[in-house]
Amino acid sequence: MKHPDFFDQVPRLRVRDPLAELLGCAEGGVLEYGYADAVRLTGHSCPTVAGAYWITWLALAELYPSTLPQRGGVRVEYRQTDRDGSTGVFASVVQMLTGAADERGFRGIAGRHSRVGLQRYAPDLPRFMRYTRLDNGAAVDAAVDLSLMPPDPVLSGLLGCVERGHADPTAIAQLGALWQRRVKSLLLDHADDRGIFIVRRVERRRLSRAPTSLAV
Repeated sequence: MKHPDFFDQVPRLRVRDPLAELLGCAEGGVLEYGYADAVRLTGHSCPTVAGAYWITWLALAELYPSTLPQRGGVRVEYRQTDRDGSTGVFASVVQMLTGAADERGFRGIAGRHSRVGLQRYAPDLPRFMRYTRLDNGAAVDAAVDLSLMPPDPVLSGLLGCVERGHADPTAIAQLGALWQRRVKSLLLDHADDRGIFIVRRVERRRLSRAPTSLAV
């Protein structure tokens, strides 16, 4: 697959999956994912896919500061259902990276390694989503606020041409270039912007409602 060069500049995510180790899929159960894998999974590169990839990278780094994240060892909850907006696309990327699945997921072997029910709908969350380690209960609330990074105004005109069937090859090429420029800026220029990529540790003794964020 020939993809934009910046895909390979985005930090990759290394995890350890005990199930992969058990079944001989990877030495030591270590798996590695890149942004291009998220694009292959969804079939497109956009701010939602990019946001799902990077916010998961950041959340797992916060939850596992000194060891590889355990794939299959994290529960992920959403304030919206997978039928709301782009939550379903977002959740598919998160599932690939964390192993967390809904009721359709892998049911385990001999009572272990189950992934069923590790993605859930939780409407009372203070932010868009929450990642929780199953082994020690550590959790982070997370959201992606794209309002701080609006798209190029030219894009709306180009998208309108496409919708009306009036876009010529030059316009289509320009649309793709501008679209991926925004994704590149999100993943590389704004990767450390904690106004866009919001990750907050959850206090286990007293969970207070934080201000809600406009999330993907």
